[in-house]
Amino acid sequence: MKVNKLADVKAKKKCCRSKPRCKRCPLVLHKVRKAELNGIRGKELDKIYKRARKA
Repeated sequence: MKVNKLADVKAKKKCCRSKPRCKRCPLVLHKVRKAELNGIRGKELDKIYKRARKA
């Protein structure tokens, strides 16, 4: 999934906590949006997205 499309994704109501976490997981989207607000862009944001899915 492209990072610029993550802003349009709506989170699921509840996390299934599977490994790796799904792309619509509330925790994953929260971490990505938080990093985006801190000014992280591009490949760094993609790394945060992948790290959040592993968590």
